Amino acid sequence: MCSFKIFAQSEALIENYEAYSDPSPETQFAFVQELLYVAGYVPEKVIVYQTLPNHAHVYRVTLDSVNGGFIFVRWNKEKKEHYVANKMIDPGLYYNLNAARKIMRKQTKKATFNSEDISLQADDQFKISDEDIEGLRGLYDKKLNSEIEVQQNMHKKQLEKAKRKAQRKKSKD
Repeated sequence: MCSFKIFAQSEALIENYEAYSDPSPETQFAFVQELLYVAGYVPEKVIVYQTLPNHAHVYRVTLDSVNGGFIFVRWNKEKKEHYVANKMIDPGLYYNLNAARKIMRKQTKKATFNSEDISLQADDQFKISDEDIEGLRGLYDKKLNSEIEVQQNMHKKQLEKAKRKAQRKKSKD
């Protein structure tokens, strides 16, 4: 949800998606930085880790001292655009950045999203229907309720154990 709010706040910055229609390394680096920003990441450092043929680069992204990853960005000659490739390098970054790329293109009119909204999805992801979302929400609610039940049972057992301990102490005295 955070990345969508950031997008709405930074919508003025992303007015012209076609500004990235140049295959130069500088433009690709700017594309990666803006893509990370739109996806809600605040990286400490972004560096070119490896340069490959045909305007492709692997970027090393450091989010904090523990988290980070690699992004493989390529140039599509036909569409004249940069895109994040190879979901096997870092699947989490790959899917988040592809969704951010779609958001950059769509320029959504919604300023905020809530938990009932279905997020925009990257084109190469399996599309989730409204029925699937309801089923997933139902499973989540069941899991949450069972966890609450388990915690309540644990609490009852702890109370009973404390009562038994108190009774044993009274009987010893």
